Amino acid sequence: MIARYAITHRIRFAYDSPVHSEVTTLHLCPIRDRLQVVHSFSVHTDPDGPLFEFVDPFGNTGQFLNRPGAHEGLEIVARSSAEVGPVPPAPERLPAGGWEALREARSDVDLWPMLHASEYVRSSPALERFIATHGLAPGNDPLESARELRARLFRIFEYVPGSTTADSPIEAILETGRGVCQDYAHVMASILRTWGIPCRYISGYLAPVEENVTAGESHAWVEGWFPGVGWLGFDPTNDTEGDERHVRVAVGRDYADVPPTRGVFHGTARSRLETEVIIERW
Repeated sequence: MIARYAITHRIRFAYDSPVHSEVTTLHLCPIRDRLQVVHSFSVHTDPDGPLFEFVDPFGNTGQFLNRPGAHEGLEIVARSSAEVGPVPPAPERLPAGGWEALREARSDVDLWPMLHASEYVRSSPALERFIATHGLAPGNDPLESARELRARLFRIFEYVPGSTTADSPIEAILETGRGVCQDYAHVMASILRTWGIPCRYISGYLAPVEENVTAGESHAWVEGWFPGVGWLGFDPTNDTEGDERHVRVAVGRDYADVPPTRGVFHGTARSRLETEVIIERW
């Protein structure tokens, strides 16, 4: 089925004293491809000023802004209208020889970054202990193994908003068992890459199941690449596969490649971040 959405993503940085020369990059524009049509996208800021569009190394569309005048806050409001789907059903398993086909695909230059360590997706002693403790080993089929890993992480971890921060390493959720969607995604990507399955981090939104308006936050999940199939989405936070509810905004090796905002300013102020996401499905 095809799902249609109107999305408003509001971000506000409030400063306790004036700042200036603020430079920020944005990853807020939904991906345009054969599964996702973007009918409109706009960004407004306060203070107002020009926006410059760019395409990053992973093919994501981003914006860059510079606000040189003194100001005590920066508000960014992104509005999108998009259609997602229909998402073709994934096979139950791969043909015989799936692991061998994955090994042969390692020389593909496009897959190479999604097979190796990155800032938040990496092996560590804590990850090795976690894998051993829970017996997380691949089975005979790569696709079945990825599905089982998604379900196991959903059962093992507890979703606790505020238990980690945007820059928390995977050790935080591995040691406490509590985290948020990006932590689930980083752990799943770390394990899939150790198995030899190319895996990329997806930032976006999780929309309501039925026609409705919902308030939420940004969401994160992963996509694994499988020979003869391509990229398939896995959402370990909700134990689901990528479907028409998953509105994709950007892909990267991990969160560090595609945060919704990243910026610096001149000044000594402390900042407070407020975010709001409204998704209307019709």
